[in-house]
Amino acid sequence: MSVGEVFNDFVNEAKMLVSSAEKEGIPLRMVGVLAIYIHCPDFQSYYEHMKRPPTDIDLVTYSTHREKLPEFLEKKGYVPDKWIMKSWFARDRHIYYSKTGKKLDIFFDKLSFNHEIDLRGKLHLDTPTLTLANLLLSKMQIVKINEKDIKDTIILIREHSLGNTDNDVINIEYIAQLLSKDWGFYYTVVTNLKKVKSWLNNFEWLKKDDIKDVEMKINKMIDIIEKKPKSLGWKLRAKIGTSKKWYNDVEEVVR
Repeated sequence: MSVGEVFNDFVNEAKMLVSSAEKEGIPLRMVGVLAIYIHCPDFQSYYEHMKRPPTDIDLVTYSTHREKLPEFLEKKGYVPDKWIMKSWFARDRHIYYSKTGKKLDIFFDKLSFNHEIDLRGKLHLDTPTLTLANLLLSKMQIVKINEKDIKDTIILIREHSLGNTDNDVINIEYIAQLLSKDWGFYYTVVTNLKKVKSWLNNFEWLKKDDIKDVEMKINKMIDIIEKKPKSLGWKLRAKIGTSKKWYNDVEEVVR
């Protein structure tokens, strides 16, 4: 199958799970590359140039539905990872596998890697994915960001305008407000936005208009973030800077 066909296969499966779960009263939302892919129809073809097919399905729901998931997913042909289910990781995350080999990763209440994105009370803001702002933050929270995350970020920014709502625009006001209270998260996000901008000329599949557009939007995002009034806690932490670790270590799921 082509990259596009693989994406469509994974996207259709993810959409089916979201739709079926909704009927059972379980709010599931897509995150990761699949969520970005379906939000960016005008630039989906760039994934063909990258030759980067998806490898799993990432979803988020509320922890209040944790106990319902195994039975629901078993009916859909998914088998839980027994080691994960018996470990303390199951508190924040479940992993399942389909009979066709698809890996399903489900997070509860938050995306907590190098920084924490609290999603409680926010899943209704978009469907079948998280909001664009939270999709962007999910990439920008990674301290040791890799090339794949940079590419996803470029495509997400290229496709969308900036705004102050979650109606198919990147809600930069929400991002700026969130970062104005947390210097560590602010530092990682701004550092990564600058890194994304510095990588724009590294990809031959990007056109001049793409580069110009993404660069302009990143500059505008950083400007809005910088101008947002900061909390006292932010200011006190900023004085310490990077001499003290400003991010959380990512806990790997290791058997």
